[in-house]
Amino acid sequence: MSLEVYGLAKCSTCQKARTWLDRHGVAHRFVDYRDERVPAPTLKAWAAQVGGFEKLVNRTGMTWRNLPAARKSPGSDAEWTLLIKEYPALVRRPVAVAADGTITLGFTDKLYGKLFGAAPAA
Repeated sequence: MSLEVYGLAKCSTCQKARTWLDRHGVAHRFVDYRDERVPAPTLKAWAAQVGGFEKLVNRTGMTWRNLPAARKSPGSDAEWTLLIKEYPALVRRPVAVAADGTITLGFTDKLYGKLFGAAPAA
């Protein structure tokens, strides 16, 4: 399988992405990162691709807003990865990982259509 989709099983955006992939016949494996924590080196690689942990982490969600103020200013990659290990819902979702390791954050019909070139199922 060449596509892995990371997210949370109960996340509505992740559910929409998975439904889109199924409907368009795009083979994928879903990984709930509460059940299978993403290793720190992988998180660092994802952050590097998107321009840093600040862009990998969803700072508008309830998980971020409910963090103690002292936890909202990680000063190093190690601190970011520890924070995400403790609060996996901080990662923007879904994270689609292609076979070559390239990631895409988030989901829209237009984005996935562009990425996967799938025509709508009849």
